[in-house]
This record gives sequence, C-alpha cells and structure tokens, in this order.
Amino acid sequence: MQASEPLVSVVIATYRRAALLKRCLLALCHQRMDARAFEIIVADDGCEPAIAALVATLAARYRAVAFRYTAVPATQGPAGARNAGARLARGEILAFTDDDTIPSPDWVCNGYLALAGAPGWCAAAGRVVVPTPARPTDHERDTAGLASAEFVTANCFVRRAAFDRVGGFDERFTRAWREDSDLQFRLEGQVGPVGRATDAVVEHPVRPAEWGASARAQAKVFFDALLYKKHPLLYRQRIRRVPPWHYYAIVACAGVALVGVVAGAAQVAAVAAAGWALLTAAFCARRLRGASWRPRHVCEMVATSIVIPPLSLYWRLRGALAFRTGFL
Repeated sequence: MQASEPLVSVVIATYRRAALLKRCLLALCHQRMDARAFEIIVADDGCEPAIAALVATLAARYRAVAFRYTAVPATQGPAGARNAGARLARGEILAFTDDDTIPSPDWVCNGYLALAGAPGWCAAAGRVVVPTPARPTDHERDTAGLASAEFVTANCFVRRAAFDRVGGFDERFTRAWREDSDLQFRLEGQVGPVGRATDAVVEHPVRPAEWGASARAQAKVFFDALLYKKHPLLYRQRIRRVPPWHYYAIVACAGVALVGVVAGAAQVAAVAAAGWALLTAAFCARRLRGASWRPRHVCEMVATSIVIPPLSLYWRLRGALAFRTGFL
C-alpha cells in the first residue's frame, strides 16, 4: 500500500505522561503498513517541552514516519486537544487512540480496511484488550470496562468528512469521560452507521491508581449530565437505564439518621442508621463480588462504599445545575 498523501491521520491527545506516550508512539512506529500511508499527530494538552522533545527525537529516529506535534494551550481536556490535532490532519480517516495504549502492529491498516470495505459507515470502533487478573481490583475492573464499551477514543476510526460535519468533539467535556459517546451518538444521528473494526486492536494496560481512586472518579459523573441533556433517550437506552436509586436510598437514610439525632428522635435515628448500614454493606458486597480480597483492597472498598453515594449525587446535582437538565 502506497500513498503520496497519508490515508490515515493518527491523533493522540496527551497530558504529562511522557513514558506512556513513548510506549504508544513506538508501537505506531512499527506498524505493518507503508509509513507513507499514515501520519502521527501528537496534541499536547500539557504543552510540555519534554513531550515536544520526545516527538522530535522519534521523528529523527524513524524518518519514514510522518510525525507532527502541536501544543494546545487554548483548551482544557482531551476533547479540545483531539480537535486541535484533527485540524492538522491530512488523512481522509482520523484514527484516535490514547497515550496509554499499545496499538497492535496491524492496528492502523486494519482500521483503514474496515472503513474502506464498508463505505456506508461513517466511523468504526476498534477492539480494546485490557489484561486483568482473575480477581481484579475495583480499579482494574473499571478499566476493563473499556473492552466492552461501544465506542471509545482509545480505539476508533472516523471519516474526516463525517467528523467535520458534526463539528468534532464537544469541548465542554473537559475530562476524558463521555466525549466519545457524545461523538458516536452525533455521528449516528447526523451522518450514518458506526461499525465495528474488530481486527483493529489496541492493548490498554491498567495504570496504577492511588488508594481511593474510585471515590475521586465520581467527579466524572458531572459530564453524564451533559451527555444526558444532549441525548436523553440514548443515554437511558445505552449508558444507564435507570438512575442509581440505591445511592439515593443510602443518602436518604443517612440524612434521616442525622436529622433524628439532631431532633432527639433516637428511635427514628436508629432505624435510619440501620437502613444506611445495611444498604451500604450490600453496595460494598456487590463491588467485592469476584474482585480481589486482599486486605488493603477490602479496606479500600469499605471506605469508598461509604463515600461514593454522597459524592456521586453531589456531582450529579452539580452537573444538572451546570447544564440545566433534569438529570437524576
């Protein structure tokens, strides 16, 4: 396969993860495809000299591969960085992956062939492989969800014309959360079908996470509200069918218990506290089912199961208010 201009533009948004980015770029440098048929665009949301130097070093080492680097100071988050990278693209197909993936040697070629063989598709989702142990931690299991997601920026291919038609990624998604589903839904609604490129594979190793990461991750729910506002029916059909009523029940029990204590209604407070304890214990047990039982992990699950329901509802409420939508 030869091309005077690249057929595929690989766009990678990155933010201060030079070691992971280098691993990803090296995998792209060893693609089993004519290097003239694709280019690599690194959109640096952190604007780090170290990232620019890394790209320059690899470009000098692998002269057959077309590298392009752009610092992205005017946006916040990967959605804006990917848009900046896409604006530089010369290929008719945009291939998106993340800086913490390892594309397989035929990733670019197989993604291109999937769209070339299905002219009715406006985009295609590749396959993400997440290695996890038999009994994963909560964080490992959460990352493994990428393998079953419909459409993620870790591995997707979009026709440039379709991407431009829908206006690219919505830059209001300032975290790496739900911006890919929003793009998918807009492509399907405004352009055409999104297919599957099952032979286009990337590996997504699980990155180490700090203790309690699942509690901090609740801030991402803020952007569920934006996705819900834009696509309420699709959100309920394909993301979350019903609100997390168990969170509401847990928080309600805690609230009633607190009010009972303040009001001196000891019996009411005791019943509500018991309800909170039972619901929280059931929530923790569900999270531990099939997961690691290492003592440190069990302690983490107990602690985070206590704080996740109120944190999640806090961020849901903030998102509903910020985007002015009735999101539960």
